[in-house]
Amino acid sequence: MRVGLFFGSFNPIHTGHLILSQFILDQIKLDEIWFVVSPQNPLKSSVDLYDEKDRLKMVQLAIKDQPKFKASDVEFDMPRPSYTYNTLVELTNKHPEHEFALILGSDNLQHFDKWKDHEQILLDYDLIVYNRENNPGGDFAKNQKVRLLKGPMLNISSTQIRSYLRLGRGIKYMVPKEVEEYLVKL
Repeated sequence: MRVGLFFGSFNPIHTGHLILSQFILDQIKLDEIWFVVSPQNPLKSSVDLYDEKDRLKMVQLAIKDQPKFKASDVEFDMPRPSYTYNTLVELTNKHPEHEFALILGSDNLQHFDKWKDHEQILLDYDLIVYNRENNPGGDFAKNQKVRLLKGPMLNISSTQIRSYLRLGRGIKYMVPKEVEEYLVKL
């Protein structure tokens, strides 16, 4: 089975994540996409970070109607901060029958050299890279293991959603209804 791994804080997951994932699933002909909820991204601040179990639950709520989407908490029991390569190795060891590909935005690809073991990731795994505005991906975009996609451009961010919630503004349609209801209770 060919599985795309979409790593993220998903703080919270939003419709942009879901639309993009469906686009990638259709374009690349993956069997599944797994949303790997990262407890703490080593390149991001933990300020305003919802509890990892809440973020996992919101991912589960958001994808419940798409059987080809799965939520993964594999990093919850791994050393922190979470490094993508370590997680890729862990998943490959647990599921040797699967072929994994890493899904990321061109903004992350542009700074891929800052990732721990990025050279080994490029040797061992394919990268499915979706275009992010004004981020062509840098030199890594030329690598033969990188597949660039021009997908839908949605200007929705988890940061924006958290800001709206703090200000008491509505987030309807920015997140699935079940996620909105879950966030309101937090």
